[in-house]
Amino acid sequence: MRPAPPLVLTVTHETACRYAQPVALSRQLLHLSPRRLPWQEPVSHAIDITPAPAESSSGHDYFGNPVTHAVISTPHRELSIVAQSSLLMHDRHADFDSRASPGVAALAAAIAAPRGPAALDAARFSFESPHVGLDPAVQAYAAESLSPGAPLLEALLDLNRRIHRDFEFDPSATSVSTPLADVMAQRRGVCQDFAHLMIGCLRAFGLSARYVSGYILTHPPEGQARLVGSDASHAWVSVYCPPAAGDGAAWIDLDPTNDCLAGSGHVTLGWGRDFSDVTPTRGVILGGGDQELSVRVTVAPAHEAAPAGGAPTHAGYAAAG
Repeated sequence: MRPAPPLVLTVTHETACRYAQPVALSRQLLHLSPRRLPWQEPVSHAIDITPAPAESSSGHDYFGNPVTHAVISTPHRELSIVAQSSLLMHDRHADFDSRASPGVAALAAAIAAPRGPAALDAARFSFESPHVGLDPAVQAYAAESLSPGAPLLEALLDLNRRIHRDFEFDPSATSVSTPLADVMAQRRGVCQDFAHLMIGCLRAFGLSARYVSGYILTHPPEGQARLVGSDASHAWVSVYCPPAAGDGAAWIDLDPTNDCLAGSGHVTLGWGRDFSDVTPTRGVILGGGDQELSVRVTVAPAHEAAPAGGAPTHAGYAAAG
């Protein structure tokens, strides 16, 4: 089958923070630059910060994600960070269904005793992390999908489907610090919660799963224009799933919020053990007092792209995460 032509996407991520008192000094760590991947080619990228930083640098974190460090020394009561990207997105899982994959128990045993650099790299994503503990309730929930002899891909798709079915998307139900136990009890949350839940399920059975931070292309209702700023950051799960033979570094990305494999509409910023490793913005400030934070994200095909600072955010259709 001939692969689909690449999708050209633009992403605008606008962060505004207003402070009750002047900020004398601000140090910011930003995960706002898309990774370069076999299925994702950044064409252009820029980050604009106001007030202008006195110092800034770019590099990579422990997981290989691109990061930007900025120091703002101009006293300010408002901080604006606008990241704009253009990308070529390819079909990433076009050949996955045709590949053999190990069973759940066989892969867990291989991760417990990794051989080769790919398996060793994957093993670090099989342990507890700050937002994903090994919870008995999570393990019990996962057991229905992750029976020891189940083919891995079949088990992953079943778990992905069950989380989508059993948990309701509710932006008011949780915060960034809501523990998995609460998500399990109330069966509500957002994409971050569902990604953490799926990761907890997989790690409970010895599998390697990482948290992926990024964006997803959403679609307005038929006949309506795309709303500038109405999208949101998104999160999903990447699972180590090598071919049955060899030490391949294959990972498969699943989106439990939308019950799908991540495709050409999923833009990857970075990955880590959980949300705490890849927060889009994280800062330390001197002064400021109370803060008011607002975030606007627009993901669109290139021919529909709108400039930053356009129409205000609306609630005309639901964001994915």
